[in-house]
Amino acid sequence: MYKIPISEIKEKIIASGKMNSEEFEEKVKAKINDLSGLISSEGAAHIIANELGISIVAPEGARVQLGKLVAGMNNVVSLVRVLQKWEVREFDKGSYKGKVCSLLVADETGSTRFTLWNDQVDELDSVKENDILLIKGAYVKENRGKTELHLGKGGSFEVNLEGETLGEVKKTGGASGAANASFARKQINSLEGDEEGVELFGTVVQLFDPRFFNVHPETGKRIYDDDDSGVEPALSYVMNLILDDGSSTIRCVFWKNQVNNLLNCDEARMGGYKEDLSTFEDEKTDMLGEQLVLRGRVKHNEMFDRLEFSVQFVEKANPEKEIARVQSETVVEEKKEEKTEEVVSETPAVVPLESMEPVPIEPAPKKTEEPVIATEEEIIG
Repeated sequence: MYKIPISEIKEKIIASGKMNSEEFEEKVKAKINDLSGLISSEGAAHIIANELGISIVAPEGARVQLGKLVAGMNNVVSLVRVLQKWEVREFDKGSYKGKVCSLLVADETGSTRFTLWNDQVDELDSVKENDILLIKGAYVKENRGKTELHLGKGGSFEVNLEGETLGEVKKTGGASGAANASFARKQINSLEGDEEGVELFGTVVQLFDPRFFNVHPETGKRIYDDDDSGVEPALSYVMNLILDDGSSTIRCVFWKNQVNNLLNCDEARMGGYKEDLSTFEDEKTDMLGEQLVLRGRVKHNEMFDRLEFSVQFVEKANPEKEIARVQSETVVEEKKEEKTEEVVSETPAVVPLESMEPVPIEPAPKKTEEPVIATEEEIIG
C-alpha cells in the first residue's frame, strides 16, 4: 500500500463531494471497529476511498508532478528540469560490478533525486544542467524519509522535447546531496528543529568512529546478517562529528557519499578502516580544527532529546569566500546604518522652549451657552 498521509486522502474524499469532514472521521472510526482494530487509520481511509471509487494516486503511466510522488508508485511519467548532475560512481563487489549516477531534478511542485543504474548511466552523457527531461517508466522509493525517482529497467527519458516547457521550478532542498538547492546560512543556537534548507559554517571539534552495515547494491536497502536472498551485499557506513560555530555546537550526521566527500576517500579505503578501526585515528586527528560548510536539514532526535544536522552536502570552507561574505554583510549593515543616519538627520531638530519667542495669545470670544432644560422625567426622578 502506498504511504499516503491520511490528511491527503481526506482532502481528496472531501473534494469529491461524496463526504464531508465529519462523515469521513465517523466512517474511519466505524471501519476500524468493523475490522476489530486490526487496521490503521490510513488503511481505513484507503478502503473508504476505494469504496467510493476515488483514486488516491495517479494511475500507472499517468504524468505525475514531483510534489505528488508517493513511495511505491510504478511506471511513473514526470516532466522535470535538471538542477544538478553528480559524478558517476563505479563499484565492484566481486560477483557484482556496476555504476550509478544521480541527478537533482525539479518541477513547479518540488525537487528530488533521480537515480539511474549501470547501462542507463551511459544515456546521461549528453544531459546537462537546465535540460528538461520527460521521464517514463520510473518507480518511487523512500530514502531516509524522502521520496526518490529511480529509472526502472524498461524506463527511458527524452531530453528537451519540442513543445515541452516548465515554469519556475521549486527547489525544496529535499533531495539528499542537493548542493544547488536553496539554503540559508544560520547559527547553531538559532536552530529549532524540523528545518529544511539550512547551511552551517563551523569548526570540527570532535570526530567519531564510523559505523558500518551492508546494503543491497541497487536499492540501497539494508541487508541484515540473517538475509538469505543470495544477493552480494554492498558496504555502507555512517559517521558523526561535532560542529562548533561559536554560538553553540551540534552533532552532524554523514552518510556514505558525504563521508567520502568529507574525508576525500572511497569505499575501498573505508573498507580498510572497517577491518582495522585503529587506523582511523589519523583521520580523526587530521579533521580536528577543519572549517566546513555543511548544507542539509535539522531534525530532533527523540531518543536522545537533541537536535541533529543531517548533512546533504559538504565542502571544506574557502577562507577567501568566507572573508568576502563577511565583508559583503558588513557593507550591507553599513548601508543600513547610513540610511538610518540620513533619516535621523532629516528629522527637524527640537528647539528648547527657553529659546523660543513668546507668542501673544488673543483671548477667545465668550461663548453664550444655551440654558439646559430638564426633561419631565428628570424632574420627577
